[in-house]
Amino acid sequence: MEGINKDKTVLIVDDEQAIIDVLKFNLVKEGYKILEAKDGQTGLDMALSEKPDLIMLDIMLPKIDGLTVCKRVKNSYNIPIILLTAKDTEIDKIVGLELGADDYITKPFSVRELVARVKANIRKADVRIEGTKEDNQNQKGEKAKTTKKIIVGELELDLDRFEVKVRNKIIDLTLREFEVLKFLASQPGQVVTREVLLEKVWGYEYYGDIRTVDVTVRRIREKIEADTSVPKILITKRGVGYYIASDE
Repeated sequence: MEGINKDKTVLIVDDEQAIIDVLKFNLVKEGYKILEAKDGQTGLDMALSEKPDLIMLDIMLPKIDGLTVCKRVKNSYNIPIILLTAKDTEIDKIVGLELGADDYITKPFSVRELVARVKANIRKADVRIEGTKEDNQNQKGEKAKTTKKIIVGELELDLDRFEVKVRNKIIDLTLREFEVLKFLASQPGQVVTREVLLEKVWGYEYYGDIRTVDVTVRRIREKIEADTSVPKILITKRGVGYYIASDE
């Protein structure tokens, strides 16, 4: 087990040492290297200097709150961030996702679920990095492989570069937003329920947290639609789910 994750580093930012100890104990067992910080400023500094593979970030922190840390980190580079939230702070979860957080888990949490989410988020980030490395190698003169693309109307997804274009303009999406769009665009015109999106894109079962999908879809629309009040690309099927408009 340790061989699988030995090169992966997780930064834990929480002001409760007991929480840090529990997370650290279980993640070290899985082979991860651990960095820890007990306030937002230290966590932000470590995130930017050490560039860990994933951050577990509490929202309520001294000096700088977790939501601000999340925003500042995401403005610098795209690293998976899992927010740690209290059970009664639904608004914090939604705001966190809007600021670019990839996931959240509610305290008190299941250790098994937490480890599964860490693995899933790092795995998806690794796929993106590998795609970038291959693309860079091709630019250096090595023989390029056939580019994998999904094109539906004005929407174009380059699966090797993890790049999205709308009307030939490159759109900056987070990894999670890209995965949602990719899943929907691979089956244009097909309505996909929120529950299916949660299972297939997030990589594990959520139980009723469909607002996660709604927030992510809203963020995608703000980036790809000319008018979010009248979407032409990412469409809602009221009471069911979402689909990408077919170009037929």
